[in-house]
Amino acid sequence: MNGFKEDENSNKSDSKDENNDKSESFNPSDYGYDLYPERKGKFKTSLSGLLSGREGNECNDRLRCEKTIYKCFQKSKIVQLMAGALKASGCPIDLKRHIACEVCDTSVSGGYDPELNQIVICQNSSKSEGIVHGILVHEMIHMFDYCNNKVDFKNLDHLACTEIRAANLTHCSFTSAMLQGDVSPWDFKNRHQDCVKTKALNSILAVRKVSLRDAFEAIERVFSKCYNDMEPIGRRMKPNSEDGKRAYSEGFLYGYV
Repeated sequence: MNGFKEDENSNKSDSKDENNDKSESFNPSDYGYDLYPERKGKFKTSLSGLLSGREGNECNDRLRCEKTIYKCFQKSKIVQLMAGALKASGCPIDLKRHIACEVCDTSVSGGYDPELNQIVICQNSSKSEGIVHGILVHEMIHMFDYCNNKVDFKNLDHLACTEIRAANLTHCSFTSAMLQGDVSPWDFKNRHQDCVKTKALNSILAVRKVSLRDAFEAIERVFSKCYNDMEPIGRRMKPNSEDGKRAYSEGFLYGYV
């Protein structure tokens, strides 16, 4: 979710002032909140949803989701590292307060709500432990950036930066890059950046009513700095590797574990 929308003139030098002026007029649908109806207390079951079996099991889905989150915090070294880094930064996670399982639009699997400083796991679409784990780490990076770097999610450059970091640290492995078509076995090193840009671009467009051009230009403006910022994990994660354990083992050097 990542909270807010940037206006279409975000590439101008005075965009910050324009954003402040426009923030007075808040339209939740412009900020992605319509994808998370429980954020505004609007979710209601429908007759078609009940008849199809897609709805009506919300309590059971929420319980299952909460159990999966707890399991990730108990088992995953990278989730534990992120939790420790947040605590060391003065933003400790309380599972009941800072992570919520909710019914979402089927186009999204999770998000981060800066208004409430809360991670959302979409219980109706994110059902496997692997998916929930990936969402947790991704959104915890946004939470870390919000805590440490005072990210303003109204600012398109800020949003682009935190999406670049999340894609770089957790998503763009060799396998995922191949599936996206951003890399081949012969140019992985050079094309990894394209995978990160693609993922960041899709994340921005999913929750912001901005043009493709504005989103792309924001990514290009901040890419070099944000791509090379690998805090607090310290490395780009590869699937089925020991990277998570290695990052966790190094966490004590920075007071994260």
